[in-house]
Amino acid sequence: MFAHKKIVAAKKAEREDRLNTVSSDYQGPITPAEKTILNLEASEVISKVQSGDVSAATVLHAYGKQTIAAQNHCNPVTEVMFGAPDRYADKLAAKAKSGPLAGFPVSLKDTANVPGYDSCMGYSALAFKPAKTKGAIIQILEDAGAVPFVKTNVPLTLLSFESYNDVWGNTENPHVAGYSSGGSTGGEAALLAYGGSRLGVGTDVAGSVRVPAHYSGIYSLKCTSGRFPKAGNNTSMPGQDGIPAVYSPMCRTLADLSFFTKVIIDMKPWNYDYTVTPLPWKEPELPAKLKIGLMATDTITPLSPACERALSMATEALRKQGHEIIEFVPPRAADALNIGTKLLTSDALKTCSKNIMWGGSNDNFVAYAKRWYSLPKFLKKIYVWWVRYVRKDPIWATLADAAELTGSEFWQYVYQRETYKAEFYSKYKESGIDYLITAPAATPAYPCYTGWSANAACLYTFLFNIVDYPAGIMPVTHVDKDKDQYPETFSLKKLNGVAKGVHRYYDPVKMHGLPVGVQVVGRRFDEEGVLAVMQKIYNGLEQMGQSYELLNA
Repeated sequence: MFAHKKIVAAKKAEREDRLNTVSSDYQGPITPAEKTILNLEASEVISKVQSGDVSAATVLHAYGKQTIAAQNHCNPVTEVMFGAPDRYADKLAAKAKSGPLAGFPVSLKDTANVPGYDSCMGYSALAFKPAKTKGAIIQILEDAGAVPFVKTNVPLTLLSFESYNDVWGNTENPHVAGYSSGGSTGGEAALLAYGGSRLGVGTDVAGSVRVPAHYSGIYSLKCTSGRFPKAGNNTSMPGQDGIPAVYSPMCRTLADLSFFTKVIIDMKPWNYDYTVTPLPWKEPELPAKLKIGLMATDTITPLSPACERALSMATEALRKQGHEIIEFVPPRAADALNIGTKLLTSDALKTCSKNIMWGGSNDNFVAYAKRWYSLPKFLKKIYVWWVRYVRKDPIWATLADAAELTGSEFWQYVYQRETYKAEFYSKYKESGIDYLITAPAATPAYPCYTGWSANAACLYTFLFNIVDYPAGIMPVTHVDKDKDQYPETFSLKKLNGVAKGVHRYYDPVKMHGLPVGVQVVGRRFDEEGVLAVMQKIYNGLEQMGQSYELLNA
């Protein structure tokens, strides 16, 4: 216990020291010139650096100041790599003049390996053990002329839709205090939303770049496995490949997201990373009239009024441009959730918990699940029987019927995953839809420290990890305390256990002002098309006078 507390205190002190000892260039209020830089799209700033109109150091100073302000506001930062001439980011900025990302700061999820800096992910056991090698994405960013400058917070274990741990503390939603910024890439989303960064990199295994984008009001794109570089970084679950994690871009605006994604793919990441498929960027050629599938429910957890309203706004924006919207219902949704959950937790969450030192606290969702795994088998069987036949909740009963998998059991779930992917592919194809639109989650951000109850309602994002389809998130509106009340007919008691776990926290009065997004999904390796459809929604909302308002714009 004492060793854990000592390491935590030392790591927090290191971060504070780095922030408190930044050079004078990073101190004082943001100047009008710096505000101009912060408000320009990344591509515009990069053009100015390439032409010599603005130095990379000046750009870094602007984003460094705003990052410090963000840290004081909602605590998104872990490793501070800027602030003095001898620090990593400042060294890069001093020489950055060319390349497709010339001189532009890029923020990173704490998992990304930068030599000389920890990737501890909130584990005290991994603190003060700096990376010795670069992740593939870091080398690509450097070669593109970018300036990776800060790392951002995550939940311990990387398996939650909120971002807190003993080492770094809790990252709150930058819009409404006391609410989650999302997870597991929540620090990144909060920093981007606050304006401390424009271009960021995260990972996604069940919604980890998408739920934070939805909660915090930014743009993200969960790529197909093999489209974006991932090798050489840290993880809480090495060897977990039942549901592969994917590195993916997260950005402040849609223009930034499209630009950044294209730049990384144009850098030919397959020459840096053995996991990347050699597939160059292709400009999408969309038909004049698209057929869009509307997944209005995952059939497990109904949407809250706020999320229904956002989805309605996005579909109306498409309809007004002449696109056809048809209903799409995912096949066997409860089976998909069970298959994905069993694969992701096949070791009974032992691997992601092994680096927790004595005296350290676990993520509350993982701790809750581990307590369940530790119960005697006969007690679990009694509970599952009671839930299935007395409470008449087969969805929750199936999820609760969980234990560490044997090798043969794991293979059976992999087989079920592949069978489900084939079934989903067939339904998608037979429906004739070009793309799919749905919500990123059933509700906006939930209150901090409630993931133990709310995280199971994850299929709106998790489904597209299971089938491995690209999915983009864009903010559409904010929670409105008057517009987004439950109808009088709503009954929490009538919901299944999964849905009840998240809807119990929905309160549009307390949530007023939280962002609400939508999710656009395409076929495998069609990231370009997904971005193009997101642009159509963006344009349609703009034409309707309903553009999303960024925080601190």
